[in-house]
Amino acid sequence: MSEFEEDDAGAGDDAPPIPGAGGVVLVRYTVEPNYAGWRLDKYLTEKIRRASRTRVQEIIENDLVYERRLKSSTPVWPGLTFELRRRVRDEPTVPPPEALVELFMDDAILVVNKPPGLPIHPTARYFHNTMVEQLKVRHGPDFRADPAHRLDRETSGLVVCGRTLEACQRLMKSFLKGEVNKEYLAIVEGQPKQDEFVVDAPIAEGTELIRIAVRIDAKEGRPARTRFKVERRFSRDGADFALLRCFPETGRQHQIRIHAQHVGFPLVGDKMYGPDPGYFDRFSKKQLEEEAWAKLRLPRQALHAAALELPHPVTRERVRFDAPLTPDLADFLPLP
Repeated sequence: MSEFEEDDAGAGDDAPPIPGAGGVVLVRYTVEPNYAGWRLDKYLTEKIRRASRTRVQEIIENDLVYERRLKSSTPVWPGLTFELRRRVRDEPTVPPPEALVELFMDDAILVVNKPPGLPIHPTARYFHNTMVEQLKVRHGPDFRADPAHRLDRETSGLVVCGRTLEACQRLMKSFLKGEVNKEYLAIVEGQPKQDEFVVDAPIAEGTELIRIAVRIDAKEGRPARTRFKVERRFSRDGADFALLRCFPETGRQHQIRIHAQHVGFPLVGDKMYGPDPGYFDRFSKKQLEEEAWAKLRLPRQALHAAALELPHPVTRERVRFDAPLTPDLADFLPLP
């Protein structure tokens, strides 16, 4: 059995790992509608972002569990569910379970306010310490709450989950069709002159230094558009900052972070797109120096999913949910 790694963003499975024998777990994946028709190896390369395409092909060959044999070239389809075997390892600590706040629940959906530092899905590094697993511990092993979208581990805020397979599929389709309005709050370095502005810049995967990062690339990138509105300008310790409300009109990986950086306003605390592109590598190796932490100003990227407006998967009525800025980010702002 081989090992595999996933990125800190939690870009992976839709269900908790299933305990196996001899310190082995089965990490479950369910293919989302937007990956329909992708090769299996390309899909898993997207999900296991620290693994190369060759490494992913080895994982498919040796560690994929399904009712029949799947090849690297097999086209995936929405709802396809399979498992990958991996070894159990010690997990990093996360916020306590009570930090995960449930805002709304009915028979079809659950909306939670996720604290920063909590991964949504199980990954190679996280098994019990995930949002999905915490909900099962809270409500029982048969409780179903499948996240219909994702937030990076460090990003706080709203996540909507489907409580049935049909509800989750409808939620995913709503995100894919652009029927969901998302609002984020971000604290950035610098102060935009305009009160409102738009960044329309295509995003491609991978950079020279960080393979799991994204970049702006007019030739190879996919269309991406974000609207920004300045909520507040302020100064702190002799430096200028702004609180932005961000409206992503597409749903690309790290879209708000790379678009803000692209126009000269990187997010406070962003180790991947912040002051130095080498920060993320040293952070991953637990070698980030005190001087770098001082320049980052916050231990996590200052991004919060503040509002979601979407059609309810059963009634189709539009519903809206809001989550106030988390204390760590609110404390960074000066008093009004």
